[in-house]
Amino acid sequence: MDLERLPEGKFATNEMVLVLGSLTYNLLIIIGQTSVSSMNVPVRKKVKRRRIRSVIQDMIYLGAQFVRNGRKVKLKFGTFCPWFDVVGLVYKRLLI
Repeated sequence: MDLERLPEGKFATNEMVLVLGSLTYNLLIIIGQTSVSSMNVPVRKKVKRRRIRSVIQDMIYLGAQFVRNGRKVKLKFGTFCPWFDVVGLVYKRLLI
């Protein structure tokens, strides 16, 4: 997550960066654990946990486009997106 070097010499700024980094790390762990419990994960073999890098590459880097329809803004994914169902399930579970 590239937090080896802190951006500034001020303690308040570095504290904010570390707090946001730990929040991001914990959210990625939760997303990875939620996706492992899903049954329709498009992976080659069954895993017990997902690494942070694979969560970022598979679920965060999805290609989508913002589409405005009326007064609503939606995300439009491609026609073939193997992770779409898993991302929808994780999103629904995190809303609760």
